[in-house]
Amino acid sequence: MASEKVQDTTKPSVEGTANGAISSVVVAAFKPQLMVPSDKAEDAVKFYKEAFGAEEIKRVNHPKRKAEQEVPLLLCAEIKIGGSGLLICDLNAYSPATAVAEIVESNANIGVVFRLQVGDVAEIVSNAVKAGGVLEGEITTDEGPCCGGLVGKIRDPFGYMWSVISVPTPSKCDAAVNEPSGEQ
Repeated sequence: MASEKVQDTTKPSVEGTANGAISSVVVAAFKPQLMVPSDKAEDAVKFYKEAFGAEEIKRVNHPKRKAEQEVPLLLCAEIKIGGSGLLICDLNAYSPATAVAEIVESNANIGVVFRLQVGDVAEIVSNAVKAGGVLEGEITTDEGPCCGGLVGKIRDPFGYMWSVISVPTPSKCDAAVNEPSGEQ
């Protein structure tokens, strides 16, 4: 009987990688940046606070506030939802991400879904709808590969899709979890 080589994926391999990651790369933080239509960042921060209980960490206002504005123009805000950080930024003439403009303005944020694991799916979905989000379909029970449970899909007023799911239970997930192969 031939013996199989088992790779310990918790430690770097001889080649200096673990799970295909380069060990010399150091990432201090990963912060998704949502670009919302011009002058909507303030509205977006308010929505995420009301819908998902976000906490505002910091904000950057435009340095040249117009006198007729009641509040400074918000350029970017950092919020925290659960234990994860997220930047909410206005797409305007000063934005470096002009290539994103057409996607954001058309609300066609294809390929990005934010997943929230929550204790009470119905409550969070209700909060999101009250704050201006749109429920896509109904809250359903999913027994799929992501450990099953309740799932509600919300499209926020800025075009982003949020998948609100039950916190997976370890017993359901244990059978579904596959260890990384370590191969590329």
